[in-house]
Amino acid sequence: MALFRIGPNNENAQYLRGEGVYLRPPEMRDFDEWSALRERSRDFLTPWEPTWPADDLTRTAFRRRVRRHQQEIDSNESFPFLVFRDDDVLLGGLTVGQVKRGVVQAATLGYWIGEPFANHGFMTKAVRAGVIFAFGTLRLHRVEASCLPHNIPSTRLLERVGFTREGYARAYLRINGVWEDHLLYGLVETDQTPARPRQGRP
Repeated sequence: MALFRIGPNNENAQYLRGEGVYLRPPEMRDFDEWSALRERSRDFLTPWEPTWPADDLTRTAFRRRVRRHQQEIDSNESFPFLVFRDDDVLLGGLTVGQVKRGVVQAATLGYWIGEPFANHGFMTKAVRAGVIFAFGTLRLHRVEASCLPHNIPSTRLLERVGFTREGYARAYLRINGVWEDHLLYGLVETDQTPARPRQGRP
């Protein structure tokens, strides 16, 4: 996993390329843009996410986040990315996480997008890149995702990428302080997937 180093000498960090977007692991240099986008999108994002810690948008908390991400990457447990437009504007984030090996060979996909960039197709392109990263680089067999039943944009996104709705989980995740039911989706490597995105620095 040496490709996934995060830090000041980030020449070897993994970059994923999609159509009009690229993804790379978060770094401390991203703090100002990340915190500004999250703050601007707070009301838009909080109905779909776990409760934000009181210090979530501070530099100290972001430093802890980057450090934790590095540990997760080093342990082959989770692979977080920030999503950028090709002109280097931050759009949101995507994580291929909860990686399971052995007889499972699966991961869970999660994502968020800033309010100014929602409903423009950017996250669809990022999810496609993340899925092929999971099946290609990580050599997984299955990618799973979930969303709130009333999150219609997210259900449409997943189905557009090729995910199949597989079930309904009661009180599945704690969202904004409340245990919420979720729709469960799955995609396996034998399903039709888009062409492999290019990898390398944008």
